[in-house]
Amino acid sequence: MNKSTIIGSRASQLAITQAELVLAQLREVNPHLKFSIKKIATEGDRNHRLPLDKVTGIGIFVKELEAALLNGKIDIAVHSLKDMPTEIPAKLYLAAVTQRLDPRDILVSSAGKLAELAPGSRIGIGSIRRAIQLITYRPDLEVCPLKGNVNTRLLKVSSGELDGVILAASALVRLGWQDRITEYLSLEHFLPPAGQGALGIEIRVDDKETAELVLPLNHQLTWQSVVAERTFLSILNGGCRAPIAVLGTVNDNTLNLTGMVAEAEGKRILYASEEGRSTTPEQIGNQLAQKLLEMGASKFIPEMRA
Repeated sequence: MNKSTIIGSRASQLAITQAELVLAQLREVNPHLKFSIKKIATEGDRNHRLPLDKVTGIGIFVKELEAALLNGKIDIAVHSLKDMPTEIPAKLYLAAVTQRLDPRDILVSSAGKLAELAPGSRIGIGSIRRAIQLITYRPDLEVCPLKGNVNTRLLKVSSGELDGVILAASALVRLGWQDRITEYLSLEHFLPPAGQGALGIEIRVDDKETAELVLPLNHQLTWQSVVAERTFLSILNGGCRAPIAVLGTVNDNTLNLTGMVAEAEGKRILYASEEGRSTTPEQIGNQLAQKLLEMGASKFIPEMRA
């Protein structure tokens, strides 16, 4: 392969950092090959006016990258896996996932930890999932919809516009900004979206050469966890606006999967867990989804009420 393999990425600082991490891993395995990064603007980057309930689950951060893959403008698309819808275009597929970083959410605040914040403190939130989990844990705080890149969000705290923001731990870790983290939030109260902390590597189905290049980057334990999570999400119509969270962890060949589905208004939240052999992640994801459906989760999901 003499041509340069082109890696597609969103243009944000975090996205480029993530693409560079994948590029470095590819060069380590294939030092004799050429790689480059192509920046691509997505709808999610251009449109900062979308309400919280329309920000996730509809592919606004991946569609343009997938179009570039299909058109042959890039050979690899690197995504924050949490942004990838469970439905992928027929000619593309998720070829590998990188080793997951800390999947938790974090608080950045100038006023202390979450439990210490004064009633009425203004907290910036970028997803309805986080908003509902926050008001369930601290109903006395004010939820403020948050858009923009990580820098923009952090500036709202340092400027005093907000008392704190909730972000993904992995974002600040990848940017080398761990020192800005005030608190890692408990998974008991803040369950992440499917795939948080992992990067997804998407390629064309018919591109066997690139498939061989990216396969060594696939982290097996992360792959098992996220397959279970994405199966769970898919069964629950994960492209919908309903607040859905799920996290899989593998220990000693056992995969434990915990999921949450909430009403959009946050009045009711359902939690459940399932475990089994890590070699059967689809089965575990399916079983957990069915368990929550039996508990009444379908009432919270508009697509399932029809």
